[in-house]
Amino acid sequence: MASAAFNDYVQSLEQVFDEVVATGSDDELFASGYLRGHFDLVVAQLELNDHASTEAVLPSVHASVEQAKHELAPADMAHIQAMLNRLEAVAAQVA
Repeated sequence: MASAAFNDYVQSLEQVFDEVVATGSDDELFASGYLRGHFDLVVAQLELNDHASTEAVLPSVHASVEQAKHELAPADMAHIQAMLNRLEAVAAQVA
């Protein structure tokens, strides 16, 4: 079972995705949706394997995106990297 700190951390990062849905450009919406899928999968896997730690989330998301980058055009990857940077900025504030 995930700790309260882990759940709070995840919720803070989920707010980044929610903000993009409300105010983002088409490119930001694409990147957010794509990255949200990786993020949700990583969080679920960490919880399932009892490895739910805040330190594991973003490195695992990066690894997941890296494994799938062949399916993306370079321009799309740039938008996803920008979204990852936003997540990292928020993570640094809540850590």
